[in-house]
Amino acid sequence: MQEDDTTQQADIQELREETAEAAPEVAEHDRFRELEDKLAATRQEVLYAQAETQNVRRRLEKDAQDARTYAATGFARDILSVADNLTRALDAIPTDLREDEKFKGLVTGLDATGRELAAVFERNGIKKISALGEKLDPNRHQAMIEMPSADAEPGTIIQELQAGYMIKDRLLRPALVGVAKAG
Repeated sequence: MQEDDTTQQADIQELREETAEAAPEVAEHDRFRELEDKLAATRQEVLYAQAETQNVRRRLEKDAQDARTYAATGFARDILSVADNLTRALDAIPTDLREDEKFKGLVTGLDATGRELAAVFERNGIKKISALGEKLDPNRHQAMIEMPSADAEPGTIIQELQAGYMIKDRLLRPALVGVAKAG
């Protein structure tokens, strides 16, 4: 089969050469058509290369934008434990110590630190995930325990064990929650 193709191509080439000798304008016309075909193929290759270059540029721009937007993700995850500990410390201060003159400055300083940390989170697009009273959303909440509840509908969050956070539109840390189950 391949020999037939090779023989046939040789015959076509020989015929072209004979035709070219007999009629130079026909050979010139064939050469012109061949050049037009090559030009069309080259144009197509250039268009594909331009499209690919544009796609690569768009991907790189998106990656760079994501890198700028989410650059603080690692640091933010690390600082969340500091925020958790500060919140626990503030929650552990009894009411009578909050009003005691000896501790009032300390409590006020801790409260101010908590507010400043919340403001820094807000400025950097870090938001606390609301959980209590909401339906469990596996994209934002992680159920740690199920608890019987007569008041809440099954699947409703009734306890927050650890706050969850989002950075811009991405999950930074899921909220660890307790979920109501049928009693």
